[in-house]
Amino acid sequence: MSIINIFSGVFCKEEDIIRKLLDNTKYSLVSENDIITRASILSGMAESRIKKTFTSKTSVFNRFTHEKERSLAYLKLAVAETIAGGEKIIAGFAGQLIPSDISHVLRICLIADMKYRSSLAAEKQGLSEKESIIYIHKFDENCALWIKNLFDKDDPWDPSLYDIVIPMDKMSIDEAADLIEKNAAADVVQATKISKKKAEDFLLSAKVEVALTKSGHNAEVSSADGVVLLTVNRHVLRLSRLEEELKSVAGKVPGVKSVETKVGKKYYQADVYRKCDFKMPAKVLVVDDERDFAQTLSERLLLRDMGSAVAYDGESALNIVHEDEPEVMILDLKMPGINGIEVLRKVKESRPEIEVIILTGHGSEEDRKLCKKLGAFAYLQKPVDIELLSSTLKKANEKIQKKAGLSGT
Repeated sequence: MSIINIFSGVFCKEEDIIRKLLDNTKYSLVSENDIITRASILSGMAESRIKKTFTSKTSVFNRFTHEKERSLAYLKLAVAETIAGGEKIIAGFAGQLIPSDISHVLRICLIADMKYRSSLAAEKQGLSEKESIIYIHKFDENCALWIKNLFDKDDPWDPSLYDIVIPMDKMSIDEAADLIEKNAAADVVQATKISKKKAEDFLLSAKVEVALTKSGHNAEVSSADGVVLLTVNRHVLRLSRLEEELKSVAGKVPGVKSVETKVGKKYYQADVYRKCDFKMPAKVLVVDDERDFAQTLSERLLLRDMGSAVAYDGESALNIVHEDEPEVMILDLKMPGINGIEVLRKVKESRPEIEVIILTGHGSEEDRKLCKKLGAFAYLQKPVDIELLSSTLKKANEKIQKKAGLSGT
């Protein structure tokens, strides 16, 4: 019994090879979407958010939300469950999460030169050469970000990450499938008592990582025979207290015999460990062209455990809405370029679930009525009492959480 993990460049005939392997063997396919769906079920997070872990740069809000770390934890758990039994073909980004010391996994990379891939793109999707190259470069960029995040390597097709790298511009589908099939049947990649134990360790590590993220913590996790090692990579003022809390959470996971902690190399970088408080809004976007005011407000919110990013104009704010999905927006009305009312209108048209709090020193009664009509959650005047603003933010967050609970996302 072995696992075949296929990581492929776009337009490298991955689907054709997988189809051939499924026809010729008893392997079953677990696609990237299958893993995402399972992670979504386990976590209660929307599939679209989990998928962004593969394809997006880290959000400006992530240091407050730990959403990327949570997504990774649940993706690892989904993958660990998948490889627990049976001959599987795991396709896509998620297979890269399988630890390299699980020896019954055959790691395959499919790649080809740009000329071959762009020609195939034109054939399959009718794209022009220029459109093909742009599309392929974008996909490769996502591959590179993913591999850099996991292995700190710049080349997603680095041969050291794989058992076999197959150049699809030099090999037919039948030849590639035959090569994979023969190697998957080799004794060296069959499951052994040791490799099965490594897979069990991976599953336990994933369960511990999920337990930590549920409690708002972020730490690297490894395990061996029930002994769990937690590595703290962000600086914290009271390390001993954090270690006690981490041990308490991890120690309650079934199968954990003991827990050890250590600080990693990244612990000494200029960063601060922040536990995620799910009761507080952690994706607040402050939009105000008064830079000192916006920055000061963001810092004051952070002292109240509310994570926020700052935009100084309407166009930047709309870009952040598109790329990073804030939950709450604190929005000034009078700004150069796109004004606050137009930003509110566009946000409510494209992302109506975002709660918008208007905070202005120049608004009129007509502005207030229009903002409420457009869907603003609240309309506040500058100068605002920070406690009133905090209370309003908490109420907005409660509304968001209630909606999320009802929708199951």
